[in-house]
Amino acid sequence: MDAHGHDHDHAHGHGHGHSHGLGHHHHHGDPNTQGRAFVIAIVLNSLFVALEFGYGFAANSTALMADAGHNLSDVLGLLLAWGATLLARKAPDQRYTYGLRSSSILAALGNAVLLFVACGAIAWEAIQRFSAPPPVASLTVMLVAGAGIAVNGFSAWLFMRGAKNDLNVRGAYLHMAADAAVSLVVVLAGLGMLLTGWYWLDPLLSLLIVAVILVGTWGLLREATGLALNAVPAHIDVAAVQAYLLQQPGVSAVHDLHIWAMSTTESALTVHLVMPAGHPGDAALDAITDTLAERFAIHHSTLQVELGQSQHPVCALFKAAPQAAAAHPHAH
Repeated sequence: MDAHGHDHDHAHGHGHGHSHGLGHHHHHGDPNTQGRAFVIAIVLNSLFVALEFGYGFAANSTALMADAGHNLSDVLGLLLAWGATLLARKAPDQRYTYGLRSSSILAALGNAVLLFVACGAIAWEAIQRFSAPPPVASLTVMLVAGAGIAVNGFSAWLFMRGAKNDLNVRGAYLHMAADAAVSLVVVLAGLGMLLTGWYWLDPLLSLLIVAVILVGTWGLLREATGLALNAVPAHIDVAAVQAYLLQQPGVSAVHDLHIWAMSTTESALTVHLVMPAGHPGDAALDAITDTLAERFAIHHSTLQVELGQSQHPVCALFKAAPQAAAAHPHAH
């Protein structure tokens, strides 16, 4: 006995309830708009990387060249994120039954790793320059960094709306916002060197740039890693979901509750509902899956109805780790 309740209320009478509630939760932004944002940001930042590195080399500024290297990693990160956005639209097939939605999680993780690698390169170059900081063309540094504020600030604005609900887009937004902040710091450093001749400010600010980027990237890395390992998305309260399911008419117990991220914007759930009175009908299961989408932003729910006439074994995932079984959602 399954019932599949899609967002167009199509039902099959079988014993599981399955829903794709994509139309019932908060708005994630127009995918086409995000695609345009990626294209614009990639083109602008690619041009700026070439400009910044060239002027940084001419001005003998490690901060400017380091920031150009960081911006290059941003361009690669944007390409990753854009590619994942395109792959996520691929329809499911017999091999990839969920499509390629999870590619957005891999892109977010890759973005975070790229930022950490860029930070290491910037820090290494800055430390080497501390011993004998060379003269820097401060005015050139200020002008180029000022252009960076405009380019990166505009790019961050393009991703601002989508960053609220999509970890992949948020990674792109953090890249651009961090770059704008870094460019502002470089402008101030250029001003300081111009007024005082303290050229050691250049490598010092390079290290400050690294610190700012690391702080902003750590949360992205932690969340992306969690999603890649099928952790429950941060915005979903497992206890609240379980409590809601137990409150449904006819449900005496809930077990084998699993929630994971299918992508950076979509979540899935599977659960066994013990209902001694029998299958409640497709409409009842459709109502549950719709509420899971609306209230908890769980977009793909599979509900298995059981009568409770037999003792079900512990979920196979926990047979190899008995100590974890106590933490497994198995409520009565």
